[in-house]
Amino acid sequence: MRSVPENIAAFFDTPTPDEWIEEARNRLPELLLDHANCELKAASTALAFIYRYPEKTALVTRMSRLAREELRHFEQVRKIMQEMSLPFEQLSASRYAGSLRDAVRNNEPERLLDLLLVGALIEARSCERFAALIPHLPDNLGKFYAGLLDSEARHFEHYLGFARSEAQLDEDAFNQRLGELKTLEARLITSPDEQFRFHSGVPA
Repeated sequence: MRSVPENIAAFFDTPTPDEWIEEARNRLPELLLDHANCELKAASTALAFIYRYPEKTALVTRMSRLAREELRHFEQVRKIMQEMSLPFEQLSASRYAGSLRDAVRNNEPERLLDLLLVGALIEARSCERFAALIPHLPDNLGKFYAGLLDSEARHFEHYLGFARSEAQLDEDAFNQRLGELKTLEARLITSPDEQFRFHSGVPA
């Protein structure tokens, strides 16, 4: 059984609630559908960085690679869904993703910093939830999720690293903004949520 990568375990103060894990193990078709949507949206997010910040060569190069990797993950989830005769459909943004995006500031360079920090939070939480789910999944799905842990942890590091390098803030200011977004993220996963999604809160 794979555990949470060390960098992710050290990053989060708030683990996924047991109530969400219990709900997820009983709603695997919905979990897989949203997971597929999340991978597709992650690829779109990476492409959006390329379009919005084409002058940032290192960021563009990394996001191009990340988009391709996210699309491979999307294809892998779709294949599992096909094997289970589960149809794919597009889902709207969850409360989790929508609330984090709403917290992104409008002016630059604050916008770029917030987008990168939100990306880091989403990748880190995805990794943490994969690890939390693995013991409760069928073997084939558990092995698949175990195989995603390292890539999600790596994506988290890339987003966080670019946030640090692009923000050009002193450590206190950087940590203050990161702390604000982490507090919001923790509230979203621990508060009651009417909607069940891969990143949803405690089932209402």
